[in-house]
Amino acid sequence: MQHSEANLVSLLLVSVAMGVAQCADSPSQPNIVFVLTDDQDVTMGGETPMVKTKKLIGDQGIVFKNMFTVSPLCCPSRSSILSGRYVHNHGAVNNSVEGGCNGEGWRGDEEYMFPPRLQFRGYTTFFAGKYLNQYGMPDAGGVEHVPSGWDFWNGLVGNSKYYDYSLSVNGTEEKHQADYEKDYLTDLIRRRGIDFLEKRNKSAPFFMMLSTPACHGPDTPAPQYNTSFPEQMSPREGSYNVRGKDKHWLIRQTVVPMPNDTVASSDNIFRRRWRTLLSVDDMVEEVVQTLERQGALDNTYIFFSSDNGFHLGQFGLPVDKRQLYEFDIRVPLMVRGPGIKPNQTSDMLVANIDLAPTFMELALNYTIYLDGISLKAVLHPGSGPIPYRDTLLIEHYGEHTDTMKACPKFDNQDLSNCNNHCVCEDSLNNTFSCMLQRSPGKMLKVCQLQDDEDFVEIYDTFTDPYEFNNLAPSMEVSRLAALRKQLQQLVDCEGSACYTVTH
Repeated sequence: MQHSEANLVSLLLVSVAMGVAQCADSPSQPNIVFVLTDDQDVTMGGETPMVKTKKLIGDQGIVFKNMFTVSPLCCPSRSSILSGRYVHNHGAVNNSVEGGCNGEGWRGDEEYMFPPRLQFRGYTTFFAGKYLNQYGMPDAGGVEHVPSGWDFWNGLVGNSKYYDYSLSVNGTEEKHQADYEKDYLTDLIRRRGIDFLEKRNKSAPFFMMLSTPACHGPDTPAPQYNTSFPEQMSPREGSYNVRGKDKHWLIRQTVVPMPNDTVASSDNIFRRRWRTLLSVDDMVEEVVQTLERQGALDNTYIFFSSDNGFHLGQFGLPVDKRQLYEFDIRVPLMVRGPGIKPNQTSDMLVANIDLAPTFMELALNYTIYLDGISLKAVLHPGSGPIPYRDTLLIEHYGEHTDTMKACPKFDNQDLSNCNNHCVCEDSLNNTFSCMLQRSPGKMLKVCQLQDDEDFVEIYDTFTDPYEFNNLAPSMEVSRLAALRKQLQQLVDCEGSACYTVTH
């Protein structure tokens, strides 16, 4: 992280002071379950296959309609979830160790995340699944490194896989192969989560995080779901297979209409993604049933979300994330729990940086100085003031590959993620900051790219949900300058300044 040592010390002192002042754990302290999927979109219907999850969490609580990731990439997003901080403050800017993903700086700051704070106050903590993309790698601490704050640790080594992977089980490597009954990762996470629930100390509150590989590539379904949704295709409406107008250069280089093999591949990926989510749906159902059988459901919050969205053909982009558009930054958020009225929806502007402070306030009745805000007062109206926020920051730091054997014409041009038709999905200067600004009847998105054109894209996603009409070229110079200045305030913000930005 890039905040000061003095600030880190002050955060720890606050936590210790609060813990000493309230050291006696109350039996009424709520449990928390957090289910996190990988690359699950909202705009392409990514929640559609999860019928049980919607019934058991969304319908029994609240669904947030304007939930965003603060970075459309796995490791930066997950780092924001754990820290409650924007990417420019936690410093994990991409999926590489060099980019801060599970690097030495991150590992040194893990004690300041929310899990140690819950553990310090008597919570039993359990983790299973994907942590950060570089977790367990030799140059990122190895499998013996168990992040601070976890009593029971089952961390996937590296990026999402379904078979043929290794886990760090409390610091010891456990290798898995390709036997469905033993190794399919989503099911293994489910079994270990249920085992924890059955064997835990029933007199202590718990926090359980189940971080599934679904629906990230290689998007391998469980055998029983391998033929589900046989006719389903990537949705054709909106920006699908449409050339973007007034877009930054990386979008302008797409091939539209997409070649037939790209269309077929994207449709196949779409079906496989939905199929992998059926196993997550089963997991949610069994967790809820287990808690109900134990008599613990009424005292347990269950959160369901994803680290980032995804695209499959939108604006001619074949398959990836890493873009500033709604399909890559909108993610699901459903919450049920004690005292939350069922069948609610919220239009409030929320983000994954809000999860850490929310977990802490629900569990500990206090939160700390973070970029995100606690949603406790939203879940429980009247329990306290809701911090003011009408702006939110999205950040992405572009990556590149030095050699590109598949697309030699782009050698040494700092591009990456290119398909067989050399449509490239990321680049070093696909680096951007976006401000979401919500007001009655309007959701303005203001994006500044760090490219040779100093390109700006501005959309009102309330009236233009598919982001066809870039407002920047026709905007008054003074208005544009004011918006860019406000965006820069967010890019530099820390703590409360991140949600009290003035107009």
